[in-house]
Amino acid sequence: IGLGHSENKLLRGDQRNFVNTFQPDRGLSVDTRGTPYATVFPLASNTAGVLRTILTSRTTPTSALSNTLSPILPGTVRGVNGVPANGFNGGINTLDLPGGTGCNTMDGGGPYDEVLWATPAAKYACAWDTGRAAALQQPIKNTSVVARATFNVGTNVVFAEYTGNRAESAKSFSNNQISSSTSATSVLYNLVYPSTGSSYNSVFNAIAAQFPSIEENRGQGIAYRWRCDPCGRRELTTTSKTDRLLLSTEGTFGTWDYRAGISEATSDTRSTIGGGYYFDDLFVPLLRSGTLNPFVLPGQSQTPEALAALAAASARGVVLYGGKFTLDQIDASTSGPVFKLPAGDVMAAVGTEFRSEKWRFNGDQRPVAEQRTIFNVPFDNVNALSGVKRNIKAVFVEVLVPVIKSLDVTLAGRQDNYTGFGNTFNPKVSFRFVPMEQILFRGSYNTGFRVPTFNQLFNGVTESPTSGATIVDPVKCPAKLVSATPGCEAINPTTLSGGKGTLGPEESKQASLGFVFAPVPEFSANVDWWQIKKDGTIQSLPLATLIANYDLFSGNFIRDTTGAIAQIDIRPVNAGKTSTKGVDVGAKLNGKVFGGKYSATIDGSYLLEKKSKLVASASFGPSEIASFTRSGDLGLRWKHVASLTYSQGDWSGTFYQFYSTGYKDAVLPGVANGSVVPVNFDPTVKAYTSYNASATYTGIKNLSLTAGVKNLFDKDPPFSAAYDTNTGAGSSWEPRVADPRGRSFTFLVKYTFF
Repeated sequence: IGLGHSENKLLRGDQRNFVNTFQPDRGLSVDTRGTPYATVFPLASNTAGVLRTILTSRTTPTSALSNTLSPILPGTVRGVNGVPANGFNGGINTLDLPGGTGCNTMDGGGPYDEVLWATPAAKYACAWDTGRAAALQQPIKNTSVVARATFNVGTNVVFAEYTGNRAESAKSFSNNQISSSTSATSVLYNLVYPSTGSSYNSVFNAIAAQFPSIEENRGQGIAYRWRCDPCGRRELTTTSKTDRLLLSTEGTFGTWDYRAGISEATSDTRSTIGGGYYFDDLFVPLLRSGTLNPFVLPGQSQTPEALAALAAASARGVVLYGGKFTLDQIDASTSGPVFKLPAGDVMAAVGTEFRSEKWRFNGDQRPVAEQRTIFNVPFDNVNALSGVKRNIKAVFVEVLVPVIKSLDVTLAGRQDNYTGFGNTFNPKVSFRFVPMEQILFRGSYNTGFRVPTFNQLFNGVTESPTSGATIVDPVKCPAKLVSATPGCEAINPTTLSGGKGTLGPEESKQASLGFVFAPVPEFSANVDWWQIKKDGTIQSLPLATLIANYDLFSGNFIRDTTGAIAQIDIRPVNAGKTSTKGVDVGAKLNGKVFGGKYSATIDGSYLLEKKSKLVASASFGPSEIASFTRSGDLGLRWKHVASLTYSQGDWSGTFYQFYSTGYKDAVLPGVANGSVVPVNFDPTVKAYTSYNASATYTGIKNLSLTAGVKNLFDKDPPFSAAYDTNTGAGSSWEPRVADPRGRSFTFLVKYTFF
């Protein structure tokens, strides 16, 4: 029996000084204008709101309610149809206006960089550092148990095994962003700040002083985007129970071995709301009435009445959703000699397997009569499934043939049948050739097959607003970048995410060829070439990729009756092909020195090719080696782990080096279109090297003590200008390359009772 418990604590971005998204001199800035002191925004509709987008060619508004002119600087000459050349419909924050206290007076705030984001209409907006608000490591507690009993029954052995795990994760996310909406399905449809009170006058007067053209709108509500600081961080506590029970037997009959088993594994999960989420029917009225004030100046706070009302609206403790996955499996296999060849016995293995996979997602756990809507909560009833199931039946065979004394060839094949996907056969062939004691050659070739997950197939479709101002209509704007060019203005369609029942399987082909060279017992080296080709890879393409390849994915863009893009489908697709090639190398040296023993090793991988095409009919794109990609793995040209171990008597110590090469960095739109070259801009992310060290003492009977240091020199991740406009993740560093936790210390005590 074995027991284990582990805990990871919460680590936030603001606890690491290298996380700072406001570094415009290096080509990085924030693209969220939902700030703790609200930013004023236009509403693209004929309802009340201080700022307006250009909707029609009217030159004389029929009333203040239908004023469709963006605020402009005095003396500006209007262009075609009265459209101003320098309108500011990209958001105005009064802190950033001339004479304002500045965006930096907000905690986590800074000026929006309209040049880097190529959005001149947001010149007077503020931004908020989502990277410092993000959780770099979410808190999680794990408790596990493994128990195994073995019984001898004649010449056979029977095993009974149980494994269980209980995990609790209290995930934390940034505060909710509140944004006035033009969608009639949104609870924030036509949300405006009430047109009375000192806060209203302060905001309106500050804007009108710069933009007299909006004076006729005085007395109308103000549309806005606000990061709800008093709402607190959003929290979801997820508990997961995983159990597996196995009963198996193995033994021999004649010259053959056999093994058979039956098992059931379950994973039962439920998520409960913590802080940061509120019931719509109590929360939204606080916004519409102005009780919860988005224009509270930095350093001031909400009224006690507002905070009390907000607390009363909390949805803390609601069981949001739960799901259960069940896997039942029966398998059996047998292996042994078939016949003799001059070089030895031909060995064979034959087996069969049956699996039943079941998935149930409960959706909202509350009684129907009590299912009050919760503002902006994730994964509501849209993903509920009463239960789905699929069966997998398989048979396989493997034969090892000793062709000659120095050459073995292995042939294998597996036939699977998946409910809903039919049959697939995947072969494998490999060889092992030892022409002399000092050298070994090896190689293999096989195919693979992977069906979509239940979530990828059956999740409901969720409609979400897009954030930022980086999306354009690729038909109207060939440059596909936001600019002042007619047709290249930013758009904010909704996105459709979730499952897609028409997804097909992924298929792959793998091959490898290499050798091991060991001229003396103290030294060995290996080199292995490998290749992986995937077809029909399942992936959700980023918005930027869909827009850049509109001709290939025009069907993902859903237009309204006027021809404007209303929705973009970002659900997973079986997209194109990928081809990756590389060489793995390794070496090991052992010896004695200074009365002790040493061992030095290195294992590295050199990437030769990484390329992809979005659809099968397209051509392969440019090389993805040493170049930033938004999804999947980064194609680092070289990475390795090297170690040196020395032992003498009761002491031993190990020193590790982890290294990865640099790559071409991501760039923001203003850099991409050449409108700005930041003074400290470096197009390349630097190489990343870190070191670990440990020492072990075994001088006490049955006891070993190990102390270690990870990231010995406390190396920060290298700077990267990559920024995810949807989540704010990866702000100033790349999580696929580096560890943000810094230097840490480990201590291990191991005692053996037997």
